[in-house]
Amino acid sequence: MASAAIFSSLRRRRSPSLEAFLAPVDLSSEALLDTLRAVSRELVSSFSVNNRMVPFFQGKNFRSLIRKIQVFSVLLDSFCEVGLSRMPSKVFLCFKELYLVLYRSKILLYYVKGSSKLWLLLQNHSISGHFHDLNQEILTLLDVFPLSEIYISQDVKEQVELLRKQSRKSKLLIEKNDDILRMKFYNFLNELENGKVPDQNELYLFFVEKLAIRDVKSIRFEIEFLEEQIVNCEGDIEPTASVLNGFVALTRYCGFLLFRFEDEEGELGKWRHKKTKKGLITQEIADTFITIPKDFCCPISLDFMWDPVTVSTGQTYDRLSISRWMEEGHSTCPKTGQMLVHTRLVPNRALRNLIMQWCLANGIPYDPPESVDSSSESYTAALPSKAAMEATKATADLLVERLASGTEKAKTVAAREIRLLAKSGRENRACIAEAGAIPCLKSLLSSSDALAQENSVTAMLNLSIYDKNKSRIMDIEGCLGSIVEVLRSGHTTEARENAAATLFSLSAVHDYKKQIAEEDGAVEALAGLLIEGTPRGKKDAVTALFNLSTHTENCVRMIESGAMTALVGALGCECVSEEAAGALALIVRQPVGAEAVGNEEMAVAGLIGMMRCGTPRGKENAVAALLELCRSGGSVATERVRKAPELAGLLQSLLFTGTKRARRKAVSLARVFQRCEYSSLHFGGMGVGYAFAGNSTSVRDSGFAGDVAVSISVPVL
Repeated sequence: MASAAIFSSLRRRRSPSLEAFLAPVDLSSEALLDTLRAVSRELVSSFSVNNRMVPFFQGKNFRSLIRKIQVFSVLLDSFCEVGLSRMPSKVFLCFKELYLVLYRSKILLYYVKGSSKLWLLLQNHSISGHFHDLNQEILTLLDVFPLSEIYISQDVKEQVELLRKQSRKSKLLIEKNDDILRMKFYNFLNELENGKVPDQNELYLFFVEKLAIRDVKSIRFEIEFLEEQIVNCEGDIEPTASVLNGFVALTRYCGFLLFRFEDEEGELGKWRHKKTKKGLITQEIADTFITIPKDFCCPISLDFMWDPVTVSTGQTYDRLSISRWMEEGHSTCPKTGQMLVHTRLVPNRALRNLIMQWCLANGIPYDPPESVDSSSESYTAALPSKAAMEATKATADLLVERLASGTEKAKTVAAREIRLLAKSGRENRACIAEAGAIPCLKSLLSSSDALAQENSVTAMLNLSIYDKNKSRIMDIEGCLGSIVEVLRSGHTTEARENAAATLFSLSAVHDYKKQIAEEDGAVEALAGLLIEGTPRGKKDAVTALFNLSTHTENCVRMIESGAMTALVGALGCECVSEEAAGALALIVRQPVGAEAVGNEEMAVAGLIGMMRCGTPRGKENAVAALLELCRSGGSVATERVRKAPELAGLLQSLLFTGTKRARRKAVSLARVFQRCEYSSLHFGGMGVGYAFAGNSTSVRDSGFAGDVAVSISVPVL
């Protein structure tokens, strides 16, 4: 018998049941017979040619296997009629083999029926081989089946004997017309590889006339199914993931070229309902694609780190991103603002090993770089094929054309498609921007149609993740103001939240932080969203405010706009308290910020509350904020912090149980208190303990409070 591993290359949405690979050992002969009859009847009734369950491709192989199973079903029924008591032991052994054959047939039949037309076309030879292998298994089973030794009707014996003869004559069947279509599909890809976009009439003939893909729903299913195969590949997929990406891009182009992605009336509403049902926007990707852990994303580009390296401040970035940052003349750490002592990039092998394990577990190709050159090779290998790029460019040109001169409905559809196209891949984002999408999306931000506005601002967010697009957005006159206006008074909650996330993405560039903060109403709107928004809205707002607070010249603006008050209030909100404390730690580094925070009644209490109940990172940020408040706020602020109830015990606890950075900050804060005139009266004998700990080289604080620990990334929507 052929091994059950023959189906290991099939890309299944659900893993097959264990019964497909193991013969039953604990069933009686009667129970096994009943199971075989049930399975065979299920397959015959489910895939009968009369109920239109035959797939578009592999029809002959499909029908042939069903006919064989029908004969087995008749044979099994005859055993039920005569009983098993007089049957030889060989029959029971054959039943066990038949059990495996039926379950493997079930897997193959359901797989073929549930697959997309294009996938069946691409897998034409492979799937035909699976049908042929099953036929060989059936032939082997029939050859050893003791037909002459069993007491069943002659009519049934003749059917079984006929099946054996037919199976012996059966050969590998690859339908000629199907293979011609398969080669045609590859020819389209070859044309794109050569820089030529296939003719529209030929595409129409192929997709609509030959494959009967005649509406938006069908083309979307084809695209999603091919994308699913790429995500689920385990390294042995054929065609390769790179080639499949080309087919996905080609199919997406055809979808818009032939159908404009406009369904019957109500399609847009149904699409939006599906989206909002998901809740957090990242769920859209989580349900279809793999969600990248935030710690695996570069803080600069916010893309996956193929080659993580550490700079002198201890922060980790992707080598390409931090190298570009340094080449542009920056001498500070992008995340902390600290001066870089040297420009040496140290590979973060621990994180790289975690990334490798994660990629392996999720079937993502990853070639670990050993040097700058190998990193470049790995990066190049990850790029999409030329065919995929050409198809994406053609799609982007079509979409931008509709954005610029289409009807209002057409513009909404185009914005939606750009949103989806830009949610993955920097190359896609680059193609869309180069086609001129950003000015058109900007004009749609002020649309009175809620869905059009939501799609345009979300598309703008997805495009902004690519570094070069940030400058393209900021350089367009009025574009930043339009994004802020959506944040202030957008038609939907999702539009306002995505506008906030867009500001966060843009503020990753240091030079834009001051420009964003000075935009009329920007900081006020972020503060308002932090106070009154949904959990996701609060997260978007606080991460944007954190980024803005890393620019020293934004401190006064943050205070005047009410952002500082909103951050203090957010200390009591579990979902954003870490980021709020981190932003406050940056603001209080300046005397004016320390004074403003010190005047907030709940500021010190909120930070101490975080030291008591917060996460390890939250505690770090809270003690760092208190330390900087004392350093920059003078004796009044120091006295207010020093007299806070529970602080002494919390510092003592943090000194022994906190993270390394938290312990360092706790020691520094204790030193500040020791220099106060009445510290010994307030803390009793604890000062000596802190003095001893403070002399330890393992917990010495650098005196710079800029190393605020906040892990944030841009959501892709």
